[in-house]
Amino acid sequence: MGTKGREIVGMDVKKVLELLNKAFADEWLAYYQYWLGSKVVSGPMKDAVIAELMQHAADELRHADMVTTRIIQLGGTPLLSPQEWVKHTNCGYDAPKDPFVQRILEQNIKGEQCAISVYNKMIQEVGMKDPVTYNMAIQILQDEVEHEEDLQALLEDLGVILKK
Repeated sequence: MGTKGREIVGMDVKKVLELLNKAFADEWLAYYQYWLGSKVVSGPMKDAVIAELMQHAADELRHADMVTTRIIQLGGTPLLSPQEWVKHTNCGYDAPKDPFVQRILEQNIKGEQCAISVYNKMIQEVGMKDPVTYNMAIQILQDEVEHEEDLQALLEDLGVILKK
């Protein structure tokens, strides 16, 4: 990022970078959780769940790219190893040990709810002190809210099938 681009950040850039690197870790772990879940999921509605998980995985990878770009614009370095992601994550990683569709959906809903909280907090903390990061966080938050809705709708549909 250019000098003027850094100058407009009206807060401690190191704090913004810390928030962004934690979000970066979350996005990579979310990508992997969705991707792997889509490979191992089993049970009713499996095909619909696989399609949704793969779409969400692609979105999480796009989010990681957006966050990385912002980290670099601010003169930072994104976390360079998966070990660092695990160390710095806000939301953690839930291995899909139980591949049943209901468990996979519940794990990913939990992850989306965490992501919603993370980006909402980032928006509140950064605000217009860093309008570029603020705008990026709003874009990602919109996706995370949509993801939660998509997964909860699938879980509701699954509930109807399982009650039969």
